[in-house]
Amino acid sequence: MRTHSRRALLGAGIAAAGSGLLATGATALDTMNGRRHPHGTPHPSDASPGPNGHGHNAPSRYVSPDGPEVIRTERRRGAGPVRRFTMTASQAQFDFGGQIVDTWAYGDRLPGREIRVNAGDKVAVSFHNRLPQSTTIHWHGVHIRNDMDGVPDITQRTVKAGHSFDYNFAVTTPGTHWLHPHVGVQLDRGLYAPLIIEDPREPLSYDHEWVVLIDDWLDGVDGLTPDVVLAELNKNKPGGASGHGMHRSGNQSAAAFASRMRGRTRHLMFDDPSDDVGHPFHLINGRVARDRETFRAKPGDRIRIRIINAAADTAYRVALGGHNMTVTHTDGYPVKHKTTDSLLIAMGERFDVLVTAKDGVFPLTALSAGSNNKTAQALLRTGNGEAPNEKIRPTELRSGGLGASKFKAAASVRLSDRKPDRIIKMDLTGTMKDWDWAINARPYTDSQRYPVREGERVRISFHNKTTMWHPMHLHGHTFALADGGPRKDTTIVLPDKKVSIDFNANNPGLWMLHCHNLYHSESGMMTVMGYKSKR
Repeated sequence: MRTHSRRALLGAGIAAAGSGLLATGATALDTMNGRRHPHGTPHPSDASPGPNGHGHNAPSRYVSPDGPEVIRTERRRGAGPVRRFTMTASQAQFDFGGQIVDTWAYGDRLPGREIRVNAGDKVAVSFHNRLPQSTTIHWHGVHIRNDMDGVPDITQRTVKAGHSFDYNFAVTTPGTHWLHPHVGVQLDRGLYAPLIIEDPREPLSYDHEWVVLIDDWLDGVDGLTPDVVLAELNKNKPGGASGHGMHRSGNQSAAAFASRMRGRTRHLMFDDPSDDVGHPFHLINGRVARDRETFRAKPGDRIRIRIINAAADTAYRVALGGHNMTVTHTDGYPVKHKTTDSLLIAMGERFDVLVTAKDGVFPLTALSAGSNNKTAQALLRTGNGEAPNEKIRPTELRSGGLGASKFKAAASVRLSDRKPDRIIKMDLTGTMKDWDWAINARPYTDSQRYPVREGERVRISFHNKTTMWHPMHLHGHTFALADGGPRKDTTIVLPDKKVSIDFNANNPGLWMLHCHNLYHSESGMMTVMGYKSKR
């Protein structure tokens, strides 16, 4: 993966930040007083940590994010070699083929520098926040200890501007993952990077590896920022959005943009699933199609491509012109190999594929699965020849793309047959017009808890009662789709469809479950799954 760097714009002193945790005890949905506040803005009563580093609402009925159950589970993961990294979030400026945008990024790079470790390692990241807002890091897809999951007001306090925080956790399962903030709509800036956990006993054979992050972009374009767009989308709702630092923008571009999105009256089925905000740019590894990245190899080389959809709002159909792809993994877990000409990948999902490179120059194209039909593109070059036009769409895209639900888990990771001990029903609700996204018609509050107990087999049954796609993501766990389906942490739920997922409750703590369309989750389509305490 090639990254490009531009000048940093902000420097700030570094100081230690506290890691006090906020957790509440409250039954299938528990609530406690229903207090709601923006991510990153603690309640006044939570401002000072209690005796154990918690806010005054320390849990009495749920496992604490740093409780003994969490520590015990982390110890079971072992203590392998420590791999140390430093990350800094700061303001930055990037050039998108002549369009200069001001934004935020990790280490003044887009995407941020890759973190690569081996399964069995312990990861130690010293994180410095030089942004003008508080932030955190969430390690998407990692079976992580709860107090390192990066969710403000639930697993940690935010890292304030000018402060630092040390993330330390063991990784035991190989896979293609990524990292991003979990504060408001910060993900829809440039704050994301790949996290690759290698298998020391890698069974696949290949010559090269290409890590591909796909993203949609609006930050810094015509006066837009993710914050003002979200604020405009939610301006007619009581209490507004749930993201950090939301405000009425007064920005005419943002107001017109958001009004257009709310006013759409689309019937979104399989061919038009997402992209309800309509980002003006689409990137592969931080570059627009007219300034596309080139990956070089030789004819006959076998290439592993790790594809990560880091977009805030857009699902993509992905194809490599002139090639078929053999899918080996979904969301980091092996599947029974299947060959396809194209893939359908939602926000937060990952695919690993193998290709045998032909001779020539070939476009790797990500086509927006929404109605705007915009593309991101990179090139695979194995020989001489003129590069194809940046607007070319490989014929392989015509099949519509194979989604993760069409695969079966590899035997080595297939979830054992077992009846669920607990079934949780979740209706996905809301409309484009009212922008009232929620789970079971209840918009998110940080006091919500769907209780589970350690050792249970849990089934969550989603019913999408909206006209939009929702890629539902569960933190800290991997689940299985029905009938031997793949192991995943993010799954698409199509309009007016039902999807059930099963998982083993084996990672105690308080875990977010939310739509990975950022503008849906931050408007209310998220909740918390909490492990009941045995004490």
